[in-house]
Amino acid sequence: MKTLNLPASLVADYQRDGAVVIRGALDAAELAVLERGIEANLAAPGPLAAVASAADDPGRFFEDFCNWQRIAEYEQIMRHSALPSIAAQLTQSQRVRLYHDHLLVKEAGTRQPTPWHQDQPYYNVDGRQNVSFWIPVDPVPRESTLEFVAGSSDGTWYMPRTFMTQQAKWFPEGSLADVPDMALAANLERIIGWALAPGDLVAFHMLTLHASAGSAARRRVFSARYLGDDMVHAPRPWRTSPEFPGLADQLAAGSPLSHPLFPEVWCPPGATAAQPLQPPAPIQ
Repeated sequence: MKTLNLPASLVADYQRDGAVVIRGALDAAELAVLERGIEANLAAPGPLAAVASAADDPGRFFEDFCNWQRIAEYEQIMRHSALPSIAAQLTQSQRVRLYHDHLLVKEAGTRQPTPWHQDQPYYNVDGRQNVSFWIPVDPVPRESTLEFVAGSSDGTWYMPRTFMTQQAKWFPEGSLADVPDMALAANLERIIGWALAPGDLVAFHMLTLHASAGSAARRRVFSARYLGDDMVHAPRPWRTSPEFPGLADQLAAGSPLSHPLFPEVWCPPGATAAQPLQPPAPIQ
């Protein structure tokens, strides 16, 4: 397992702000592997692929989920780069599981912004020890980068809505607070974000409020998500994003995500990785 030792101050920043930048997290060879995987994904989208921009957008915002099992380059980066080591340090976990991958490509000229939101309310997991990595393979200027509200991962859940139509399709309308008004000066002062070069990444908690603008240049981003020690299965009565069909029949609510879909990718030095339970039937 490849290791990248983080300074204690950066881990403390992650715990406080819910988002940090890590420069040079992937080397040139790893970037080349990841770029090949992204282009393979674009050439052959998976079943969860979607276009998240309007037909009249001069660019195109393409998304896809959960492709690491069929795209070897994704699996190589998610398992064998320094990402699991970084995840363990930031989440302060002894063991780390791969959760899922997410491709986000904004072609040149895309106007469609990504509105302010948290990720965890869309998911089927509960717990605090988690991290998402946002990894561009193209240079990203400050105006097109992912931005965060520092300190917004404090535990408050905001209403998840569809990005283009703002519908409450997950939690019932009114059951959660709406995202704060980001035009207010007090909220604007809390926004953080960084211009990124290929090899850099931003790491953020699944409850950290984040958003991004459109992109004048092509912006290919791979997001890798990991679960730490306290993360458990949280089946929902609605379709999560992404969805894991049949999982609720195999993992009880509140149970650790010991399952082939979520392999353990980090454990203490000298320890043996836990063997996931075998599902009684394949999940399609």
